[in-house]
Amino acid sequence: MTAAVRNGARLAGAAAGALLTLTAVAAAPAQAAGYRYWSYWESDGGKPWAYATQGPATARPAEGDAIGFRFAISSGTDDTSLPSAAPDFAKICGDVEKKDGTKRVAVVVDFGGPADAPPGDTPPAKPVQVGCAQVREDATSAEALATVAKPLRYDSAAMLCGIAGYPARGCGEQVAEKVPASAAPTAPASAGENGGGPSLGVLVGGAAVLALGGAAVWKARRRG
Repeated sequence: MTAAVRNGARLAGAAAGALLTLTAVAAAPAQAAGYRYWSYWESDGGKPWAYATQGPATARPAEGDAIGFRFAISSGTDDTSLPSAAPDFAKICGDVEKKDGTKRVAVVVDFGGPADAPPGDTPPAKPVQVGCAQVREDATSAEALATVAKPLRYDSAAMLCGIAGYPARGCGEQVAEKVPASAAPTAPASAGENGGGPSLGVLVGGAAVLALGGAAVWKARRRG
């Protein structure tokens, strides 16, 4: 085989590889991993909600602070949904008189919406629950939460899995979130619509690449 023929064969092989790559990309579903869990938020002295840097079992809020919990599907702390109720200590605890040896902590529990609920489970009828926890001065956020929205459910690693009995099962499980159709490029109807195959546009483009590769081999053989 001459060098020209060999070069043409390499081009055809590369074209075939490109087609396989295009086909694989077209067939692969567009998904992003997220997690369904209770996120924990803090508000120090009336400041806006901030994602907590430690868990509720070790965090110790002070008198006048607020703690918030939100059940939602999230792929990271940057896009986790905030509790929908403001950390308004005066509104939540204003009618509770402070007692010696105790502290008052405003507690907000946001159960999320139906889209966040695990399969077969439904959020409580009242989507947001608030309360003023009056606990001993060294109490943790978990202890404050338990006075407002028990029972609490934890897993073997002490991760908070359920608040006020919700959800009934599961704990921080991974969720596959499909990219909305509006975010994906449109393509002509394909033969793979019923079988999950690649789009017609991708196959036509790949066929054109193969045709170019085949033409290169043919020309190389003529020169050889």
